[in-house]
Amino acid sequence: MTSYYVLVGATTLLLVIGLVMVLSSSSVESLDQGDSAYSVFFDQAKFALVGLPALFVLSRMKVRVLQLFAWPALGVALVFQLLVFVPGLGAGVGGNQNWIRVGGISAQPSETIKLTLAVWLGAVLARKLHLLQQWKHALIPAVPVAGLAVLVVLAGHDLGTALVLLMLVAGALFVAGVPLRMFGLAALAGAGVATLLTVTSKNRTGRITSWLSNECDAQSACYQTLHGGWGLASGGWGGLGLGESREKWSYLPAAHNDFIFAIIGEELGLIGTLLVVGLFGLLAFAMIRVIRRHPDPFVQITTGAILCWIIGQALVNIAVVIGLAPVIGLPLPLVSAGGSALIMTMAALGVVIAFARDEPGAAEALAARGGVVRRSLAVVGRARG
Repeated sequence: MTSYYVLVGATTLLLVIGLVMVLSSSSVESLDQGDSAYSVFFDQAKFALVGLPALFVLSRMKVRVLQLFAWPALGVALVFQLLVFVPGLGAGVGGNQNWIRVGGISAQPSETIKLTLAVWLGAVLARKLHLLQQWKHALIPAVPVAGLAVLVVLAGHDLGTALVLLMLVAGALFVAGVPLRMFGLAALAGAGVATLLTVTSKNRTGRITSWLSNECDAQSACYQTLHGGWGLASGGWGGLGLGESREKWSYLPAAHNDFIFAIIGEELGLIGTLLVVGLFGLLAFAMIRVIRRHPDPFVQITTGAILCWIIGQALVNIAVVIGLAPVIGLPLPLVSAGGSALIMTMAALGVVIAFARDEPGAAEALAARGGVVRRSLAVVGRARG
């Protein structure tokens, strides 16, 4: 039951830390905009309450049921993503056409593609496991369908999510045992496409140029990165104290979204940032343990894809905040404000928890634990009687 308990514990702690830090980092700007200091926090709490049933239901789902719905779920997710291009439904944020808005409800369809693509890759690659040493079987249908998913996301100019999808696909193919020489060619092709997409976009070119430049304009292109670094640096070992951030007073853009890690460092110090990194490390440990211990290749491949998605996205977010990567626009999973990302991340972790419950010996351990609880309650009842 080690994988199960570590997954549940690390997910719970990251979710709690996220809610606390969203409240702390968003309160000032919420007041400045004439709203309640708790407005962003209440929204995030509502999204967490929506994500909890999804996590719980999926964590109790049978592995075969998840495998059965792999194809239709991915199809629905792709159609959902195409709705962002429908006039009156689709909406753009920060230059990306990747949102759907109906009334007062907003959703980011690309987040659903992450989970459904991970499960679909697990189902398809597991079925062809003994054929993956051959080029045609390793590529078809996994690569064309995954490429289609990436393309519909890129059509909305969301390069950050597309990069996460590529990491997810790479994780699935690696765990499936696709020969490493194929990864070399795929890396060259991916680098070429990424370069083309960068040079054809002034916004992306500007971000990378400012990141590489030694004389970047501190009041323009490098403003966010510099203030994120200043927030981390001013926190020291133990931080300024919860709620005591200076950067959240409208100095650091996206303080409760993409740059929330900087506020964690400022208020909770190096100790707080290491705690968050350590919790993501525990998630990675538990997922690797599921991959190593579970005999079902579908479980192994799907878990590998989700591992590269969540941990890879966390590492990219942290790298951006500390200045090791240009600003991409990816949230910190479970911690940053954002409804669609939070709900789908919780759902994905629910899937991995279901896999952990299905590990060899886990079902017996859960049943024994339930028996102990029932006997303990019976003893307490007789004592009171």
